[in-house]
Amino acid sequence: MRNTAKITTAVLAAGALTLGLTACGADQDAASDTSGPLVVAASPVPHAEILNFVKDNLAEKAGLDLEVKEFTDYVTPNTATEDGSVGANYFQTQPYLDDFNKKNGTHIVSVVDVHLEPLGLYSHKVKKADELKSGATIAIPNDTVNEGRALQLLAANGLLTLKDGVGTSATPADITENPKKLTFKELEAAQTPRSLDDVDAAVVNGNYAIEADLKPAEDALVLEKAKDNPNSNLLAVKEGQEDDPRVKKLAKLLTSPEVKKFIEDTYAGSVLPSF
Repeated sequence: MRNTAKITTAVLAAGALTLGLTACGADQDAASDTSGPLVVAASPVPHAEILNFVKDNLAEKAGLDLEVKEFTDYVTPNTATEDGSVGANYFQTQPYLDDFNKKNGTHIVSVVDVHLEPLGLYSHKVKKADELKSGATIAIPNDTVNEGRALQLLAANGLLTLKDGVGTSATPADITENPKKLTFKELEAAQTPRSLDDVDAAVVNGNYAIEADLKPAEDALVLEKAKDNPNSNLLAVKEGQEDDPRVKKLAKLLTSPEVKKFIEDTYAGSVLPSF
């Protein structure tokens, strides 16, 4: 077993309470102390797996003391980075980060893009997207950016039409044409793969698909395209911590040839290097 601490969604409410952003002095001191290990919050798959590859194979030679903490939600890693409980995080895309900062008054910034996890449509009931029946129920993530990505994916594959210009802020209210009369079940992103037995299909984030033993490159009915995709997953820190020498070392290692090969060999097209 790797020495990582798993944080479940049970801490979600507690994490949300930190949005008051009144960090204690101890947290602030920990964030500014660059002599200790760099603690990075990450989703279990593939982020923590990639970080643990770095920790086990590259960090010591680079003089980096790296500690990985696993989180299973999309809120706590940012609040923990903001209050100094962790020194960095690796789990999110730039559109999600921008939306989170805007809504919560946080000050998290990107350091480097690492990989893309294509969003996909999955089903236990049909083999092709055009086999979805009229009135089919589709589970989609309920956070602003991933919901928009999900609807854009469906639109790109002819299942619906959206208002011009809505981008990743799209919601079901922005649907202008819905020929199959699809209905939508909005769920926390981690719940979408678990809903597959209860809905006709679900749009699932790449990391949660892999955790659920789905193979995006093989199992998705439709999958996001990698070319010109703005949704790369990135290493992020609180503003002002970008020059932390530990962060710079990690950014360099995460975009190394060794990590690129690890991603390509391990995920076989389900996770794509962004560098």
